[in-house]
Amino acid sequence: RLKPGELLRESLMQLVKEQGLSSAFVISCVGSLTQARLRYATSSDGSGTNPSELLQRHMEIVSLVGTISQGGQSCHLHICLSDEHGRAIGGHLLGDDIVYTTAEVVLGCHAGLVFTREPDPATAFDELVVTAAPALKPK
Repeated sequence: RLKPGELLRESLMQLVKEQGLSSAFVISCVGSLTQARLRYATSSDGSGTNPSELLQRHMEIVSLVGTISQGGQSCHLHICLSDEHGRAIGGHLLGDDIVYTTAEVVLGCHAGLVFTREPDPATAFDELVVTAAPALKPK
């Protein structure tokens, strides 16, 4: 559970790093934020840009999904937030996300897999690559 004032994305990445997890993923998250920076889908104006926005208001976390790779070195998280009228907005969580009241996060990890992110020329982004974890030698 994250407490008021903590940074959501950065805290999750730090936890995964501290625990040495190689294939973490978000199962569930409920809580609220006072600030978040989101990146949206590619602009439809043909510019090929991905607009981003810093939201600064009280928002409920409606959904958080994604993966945290390479022992907390990178992540791909999408979030959906709602305002005081229940209107939702979502996108790629870039950071600057400050917990308002709480963020109750449940993470999972598959010990038999390793998540990495590698450049994909088709998308121009680092994309998820899933490989089998090295076999452990019995003691």
